[in-house]
Amino acid sequence: MEEQFQKEGLVKESSEFEKEIELVRSIIKTREELKRNSKNFEFAEFDLVDYYIYQIKANQAKLNYLLKLAKASGITIDSINQIKYENYDEEIG
Repeated sequence: MEEQFQKEGLVKESSEFEKEIELVRSIIKTREELKRNSKNFEFAEFDLVDYYIYQIKANQAKLNYLLKLAKASGITIDSINQIKYENYDEEIG
């Protein structure tokens, strides 16, 4: 039996600025997922309570890690909020 592999395209090297933008986007996305899971936890029943507890803990750990990376890169909360608002404007326009 012959295995088939999908050929991957070339990975474009990102500039430092692009890496920072992606980090900020990841922080915003994780923060939104954490909010959504916390809200869903409020209404969860039975086994879903355990599921949302796991999701909340996982997202908190991920967010803490991403924030440490941002701090090490010199990214501030103000720049995170600025990018969030710029993305919001792009989605509307």
